[in-house]
Amino acid sequence: MTDHYQAARAELLAHGSPFAVTESVVGGVSMKTFASAPANMRVVWESAAAGFGDRLYVVYEDEYYTYAEIAGDVRALAHYLHHQGVGPGDRVAIAMRNYPEWITAYWAIVSVGAAVVGMNAWWTSTEMEYGLTDSTPKVLIADHERIERVLPILNAIRTTHPLQLLAVRSPGDLPSHADRWEDIVRRDTAPAELPAAAIDTDDDACIFYTSGTTGFPKGAQLTHRGSVANIFNIGFMQLAASMADAKAMAAGDLAAPKTPGEPPARTILLATTPLFHVTAHNCGVQPTTMAGGCVVLMRKWNAGRALELIEREQITNMTGVPIMSRELLAHPDFATRNTSSLRALTGGGAPVPPDMVGKIDKALKNGAPTTGYGLTETCGIITANMASSYFLKPSSCGPIVPTLDAKLIDPDGKDLPAGLDVVGELCVKGAVVVKGYLNKPDATADAIRNGWFATGDIARIDNEGFVFIVDRAKDMVLRGGENVYCSEVEAAIYRHDAVAEAAVFGIPDERLGEDVAAAIVLRRGVALTTTELQIFLAETIAKHKIPSTVIFLDEALPRNASGKFLKRDLRALVLSSR
Repeated sequence: MTDHYQAARAELLAHGSPFAVTESVVGGVSMKTFASAPANMRVVWESAAAGFGDRLYVVYEDEYYTYAEIAGDVRALAHYLHHQGVGPGDRVAIAMRNYPEWITAYWAIVSVGAAVVGMNAWWTSTEMEYGLTDSTPKVLIADHERIERVLPILNAIRTTHPLQLLAVRSPGDLPSHADRWEDIVRRDTAPAELPAAAIDTDDDACIFYTSGTTGFPKGAQLTHRGSVANIFNIGFMQLAASMADAKAMAAGDLAAPKTPGEPPARTILLATTPLFHVTAHNCGVQPTTMAGGCVVLMRKWNAGRALELIEREQITNMTGVPIMSRELLAHPDFATRNTSSLRALTGGGAPVPPDMVGKIDKALKNGAPTTGYGLTETCGIITANMASSYFLKPSSCGPIVPTLDAKLIDPDGKDLPAGLDVVGELCVKGAVVVKGYLNKPDATADAIRNGWFATGDIARIDNEGFVFIVDRAKDMVLRGGENVYCSEVEAAIYRHDAVAEAAVFGIPDERLGEDVAAAIVLRRGVALTTTELQIFLAETIAKHKIPSTVIFLDEALPRNASGKFLKRDLRALVLSSR
């Protein structure tokens, strides 16, 4: 089977193919890029808007929008931004739940050459203040919930830089220098063309914040080149897998699929995770848009509602973290809802338990499981595993995408030789690697060396090129697909005067994969309860970062010879006390 897959990849990478790869020098580093990739994300949008006009594009609850309708909104917003002085080199922040306006705002911002600052919608006022001060956007586009959080800090932010506010679905009173979306974004009066903009392939297209190991989030700078390459990588991996299966069936090495016949006319994607993550946006919305598909948005995740939408909208693909697929299959309505349109349940943002591969395959009448592994810092996927390859290697996240080179390094940063038993930190180099971290040259230099990005994940690569993630080098909890960096939570805990020592770590959780736990030693003579600590933390960090389990110890936390807390021992202590 692997021979068929390698043959399919070679065919797709051949000279003259839309997926042919070439070597380009970017920032002084030679790397793999797609020879025929569009120059920037504006070109991607203009092509989709022109080619798919009256096709249904975005669905939210009972709202339906065509490509032409969204294109009118994009033009109207782009000209508004242009009149606000926004252009290449500037930034515009988006802070809202998964409304259709998020998608409109993204395309308008990148089309005028500015960078989107995708703000975490779960951030508190304190976290929003940090992100807005760090990224200095000229405009903040926010919904009612986020506006309520930004109002207490708005004057403080405006002392550092001017900030225009554009309110989305917000009926309340607005402060000065603020406009309402419905007054600005009017497709009936929108200009016929987008404003002119000179956009370089290596300009920032988007800044997504990742939790930082120093207690502060880092703004990863995703370029136009990287974002476009990720779309091509996804298309390549899907096509290579299907071509490999076709070759295997023709050779008699693979049985026919469940339901032979033509694939769906187009992708109808159910986007279940936040658009401020690469999982939903870069790996879901963007490739679906380029292919002329439809994006169905959810207000919030609910397995029963997802099943209703799958039946109502004839969803072909659902992307989300693995727990969502498990909850979907376990929901009591699964047996009674029509899910025959589903062709793929995609798990990303967290490891997919191997048992889910067979369960998804068995549950879907016409579909199959897929998975991918990637990071914000790679604009999306690093690997993908799907079709027959996934069943052969259900523990693997798949082979490396075509525009990345990969290697393993030891703890000292030295390259490791290839081999089945070699385990080391996975490093990648190529078009999708971010430019760096905004305003953090030291963090950039530490993470990206001579073009090689250190993922922080411990892996092995088999002799057929399939990657297996075996551990994480970073001190991080992966809670339901959300990265929670322990040092960030520890820094927040230490702000409480009662705390003398604190260690944060992950503990297994059946639903979320991992949950956040903490071990704390209090200062002598003071008291603190778990509930009091959680209320305190809610003022400064997002809810999903707050430890659900807290143990208070009377003695100093155990440490190793170098003074680091022995979190493995603390984790065992928590688990034994359950």
